[in-house]
Amino acid sequence: MVRRLIVTEHAEPTESSGLTPEQRLSATNTHLLRANIVTIHDIETLRRCVAYENANQNRQPILRQLAERATELREE
Repeated sequence: MVRRLIVTEHAEPTESSGLTPEQRLSATNTHLLRANIVTIHDIETLRRCVAYENANQNRQPILRQLAERATELREE
């Protein structure tokens, strides 16, 4: 599957899934949260998700999962 960035005039680039950090991280179901994290395929999206989490909910388990995903992306 090819991933493309979508850029609009008034929006930050997002993955072709079109999910914002808020949409990825607002789920209350832990399985859905995990799925939303493992489907992050670029560092920029991951950085925006970390910034969102730090600014809004600051949940340490979610930040740890994001850190693990960052490690995985760097190794790829």
